Amino acid sequence: MPLSVDERWNLIEKISKQTVEFGARKHTLKDAIAELTVKPLTGIPVAIAVLYGIWSFFVDFAGTLFTDGFMVRLFDEHWLPFLQNAFHNNLDNWAYRLFIDAGHIENGVLVASDNCLEAFGVLTSGFFVPFGVVLWAVLAFYLMFALLEDVGYLPRLAVLVDTVLHKIGLHGYAIVPTFLSLGCNVPGVTATRALETRKQRFLMITLLSVFVPCGAQIGIMQDLVPELMGWIFLTLAIGYLGFGFILNKIVPGKSPEIIMDVPPYRMPMMKNIVSKLWVRTSRFLLVAVPFVLLGCLIVGLMYLTGAMDWLATVLGPFLMSWFGVPEETVSPLIAGFLRKDLAVGMLGGLMEQGIMTTFQVFTSVVLLCIYFPCLATFALMLKEENWKEFLGSIASLVAMVLVYGGLIHLVGIMLEVA
Repeated sequence: MPLSVDERWNLIEKISKQTVEFGARKHTLKDAIAELTVKPLTGIPVAIAVLYGIWSFFVDFAGTLFTDGFMVRLFDEHWLPFLQNAFHNNLDNWAYRLFIDAGHIENGVLVASDNCLEAFGVLTSGFFVPFGVVLWAVLAFYLMFALLEDVGYLPRLAVLVDTVLHKIGLHGYAIVPTFLSLGCNVPGVTATRALETRKQRFLMITLLSVFVPCGAQIGIMQDLVPELMGWIFLTLAIGYLGFGFILNKIVPGKSPEIIMDVPPYRMPMMKNIVSKLWVRTSRFLLVAVPFVLLGCLIVGLMYLTGAMDWLATVLGPFLMSWFGVPEETVSPLIAGFLRKDLAVGMLGGLMEQGIMTTFQVFTSVVLLCIYFPCLATFALMLKEENWKEFLGSIASLVAMVLVYGGLIHLVGIMLEVA
């Protein structure tokens, strides 16, 4: 006769009492630290300190040391001039403008670009964005992520945020795909397979696609608008939790409790760190880089054929009235579907021309973050979700962008009035 659940637990307890012996256990410093990092009163300040440390390393390693200190000089002072001189700065040639330098208008005249970020050629921006900016951001982020994982802190962070994430239908383990997406959304979406129910996977994929910027965006945003980064992340965090709470109420299904092993703290193993770093970074190189090059090519073709101007004319009035952005930002918003980091770079040129106010810059950057996921993530969503879930994700994306973007515009109007 099969035993009930209660009878099974009673039998387990009876057997354990007969077979398990408990001896004296010495409480070590490592045990004390382990306990302090899972209790909210002490664990939250530690978590804030850890996140601040990750961000500081990210900025100093990726931004200051490699991108600004080396890669910008390499691309802007050597690679771009080499290509421009080799092909005689021929801005009248469509292939030159597509692959090397699209140029920009100054006083009604088309002139050559002086940096790779704004050249928007397949061989200039297409190479500078992934290898000059994003690669170092991804390396810095995944290095810190692998260290936290190997030390044993990540499971404790999952326990710490479990209560908050339960409010939006997820549990503490959702912090893992969220963190992975800060490097690249592609492995973040893949990591949602570890969540137990289809409801949790749907919620996680939808929220990742909207409110979690990838390392490519973060790296370029940090370079263009470092003074706005705090406000941008605060706005995205509010949207992540707020819309997650709403979706949890609407989407049917179960959200089970967290069941995971919390290992003791231990010294990280170099072999593990290198292996994880290679696997995650190689996935970025194999999946994301081709889409960066493809995005540059398609955006360039749209500009040369006039398709971008046509879309800007059709969509411009709605985007300008609903989101409160200037006409010139319509093209970057459209290009954001193909490659968000490239679109953020396009905003940089508008900022230098003084076309946008500070709040319009903030609004445009947030819109590019919460806009449709990049093409690579979009393709993976098709693979990971069935057609009902995919259509539901798209409907949720559209609703969240319109509602949240409209609210941000409303806040801007209130600030102007005040």
